[in-house]
Amino acid sequence: MLFASGLAAAAALFETVEAGKQIVVPEVIYFGTLSWLRRVSERRSFELTLYDPREPDSLARSIKPGKLDIVWIETPVNPTWDVIDIQAAADIVHEAGAVLAVDSTVAPPVTTRPLDLGADFVAHSATKYLNGHSDLTAGVLVTNQIDDRWKEIRFIREHAGGVLGAFESWLLLRGLRTLAVRYSRCSDSALRIAQHFEHHPAIDACLYPGLESHPGHEIALRQMTNGFGGMLSILIQGGAKEALKVATGLEVIVRATSLGGVESLVEHRASIEGPESTVPPNLLRFSIGIEDADDLIRDIEQALSSL
Repeated sequence: MLFASGLAAAAALFETVEAGKQIVVPEVIYFGTLSWLRRVSERRSFELTLYDPREPDSLARSIKPGKLDIVWIETPVNPTWDVIDIQAAADIVHEAGAVLAVDSTVAPPVTTRPLDLGADFVAHSATKYLNGHSDLTAGVLVTNQIDDRWKEIRFIREHAGGVLGAFESWLLLRGLRTLAVRYSRCSDSALRIAQHFEHHPAIDACLYPGLESHPGHEIALRQMTNGFGGMLSILIQGGAKEALKVATGLEVIVRATSLGGVESLVEHRASIEGPESTVPPNLLRFSIGIEDADDLIRDIEQALSSL
């Protein structure tokens, strides 16, 4: 089912949750989704619980039997790129009699298929990789079962004005035709960049699930079957001041929000999210595009040289 935005798709699913029920999400996810959930949980009287996917059994401990309705996960997690085991999460959620929804925006179906791994719903901000040209806003919600909840979501979409326009649908179809080649190019370049900067003296860490040193690498190998994507984060030595200096010093990579397009972008995530952000102040999030990888490496190197 297509929506006017990714958040509209997520909101339609959350709208089906009844008062008194529980939604569980990771502590770090796309901040727009988390902001929306915090707001509606207060107004609609359902319980929002955050868990740390890096802690063993954290998800199971967060569940309140008889109250859980939806567990919403995002993998890789934006912007730390932690990897959540979809199959393991699905087993826990289904045992509790609830449904698992996966935001797979940064891992499109050319590399990850959450429904095959046990998820009940998959969401995408189609604005990102599925379209890939930074010229539309759209969302997608996919299910493995047509049931009463799915019919209610369709009702919500139609009556809340969340239907995607015809021209935007055409643009999305055009973008999907090149998804496989775009994603492959972005993934190859991001891996090269991550490997190059993994031990760079001017950075504290390079976060990318394609690196063998990444704690979620083995899970990523199992559920990301065609590359690890174009998203990576670099923690600059110092703090926000140093990170912003690097971001402003880039010449090829553009400072902008969004991701998954053909152009490479960078953003200082903590500034975007605001005072409630839990993102490290020295973190720069990169969306690697289809430019020459050597040009991108040189661009980051020259920006780091200003520190």
